[in-house]
Amino acid sequence: MALITKLLQNPAKIVFVLDRYGIGKYLSDKSYLKLKFKASMGKRLNLKNPQTFSEKLQWLKLYYRNPEYTPLVDKQLVKRYVAEKIGEEYVIPTLGVWNSVDEIDFDALPNQFVLKCTHDSGGLVVCKDKAKLDVEKAKATMRKALTSDFYFSGREWPYKNVERKIIAEQYMEDAETKELRDYKFFCFDGEPKALFVASERPHDTRFDFYDVEFNHLPFTNGHLWASKEIKKPATFDKMIEFAAVLSQGMPHARVDFYEVNGKLYFGEITFFHHNGMCPFEPEEWDYTFGSWLTLPEKRRG
Repeated sequence: MALITKLLQNPAKIVFVLDRYGIGKYLSDKSYLKLKFKASMGKRLNLKNPQTFSEKLQWLKLYYRNPEYTPLVDKQLVKRYVAEKIGEEYVIPTLGVWNSVDEIDFDALPNQFVLKCTHDSGGLVVCKDKAKLDVEKAKATMRKALTSDFYFSGREWPYKNVERKIIAEQYMEDAETKELRDYKFFCFDGEPKALFVASERPHDTRFDFYDVEFNHLPFTNGHLWASKEIKKPATFDKMIEFAAVLSQGMPHARVDFYEVNGKLYFGEITFFHHNGMCPFEPEEWDYTFGSWLTLPEKRRG
């Protein structure tokens, strides 16, 4: 009994147990989000009158379920949307699509490529030299990714009905930076308001936030600032233009791009940055981002 009492007083431990043993999926979305928000953010989730960006993202998960969002988080289908809106030349080439790991013909793939799942986030195989690739390990990684359920981990409902497939894409790396920097734009009703640059991945990921004039913003969210100055990308103005086009008609969307050897490529669209459960330091910026997000006139809390 003492153990149960202690557990109930620690939301983080409760969420860990629920996720570890798959029990959390039996909770309603609302109950699970309230519990996880308390564990992640250290305060209760206000759904009746949400003010912060983080709170409003949880509200959107529960009460704004636009079916058009599902193909936009599908890593294969979103490419059609992007090609129609801004042009196919901004889409990273797809090398293959498969329903299972056993269908992949590794011999037919080029020396460098990336494997990912259409429904997942984070389950990657990055191959820079096929001669050094551990094929069995790569297959194991993708099998695990195929079984992951990104919806249940944060109730990001657009992922719930994405068809599970594996895709291979062309490997991308910028010659100057020797990495693939990610430029991620926060858009509100089709207007980009801020962005962050993800750099120094995968071993020491850094996030630097900027306004749309590329002035560095004085807060952190998830990771520390980069260890060296980040230059404004040559295609920055085009990124802003395309972010506005791709997020048109959406209360909020984060639209991501890469710049590779001076050329712009689309990355992804996500509707719930870091699941809406990553503290801003200082917290005032959570309120600033929240002020930019106007919730649709739907049923509240």
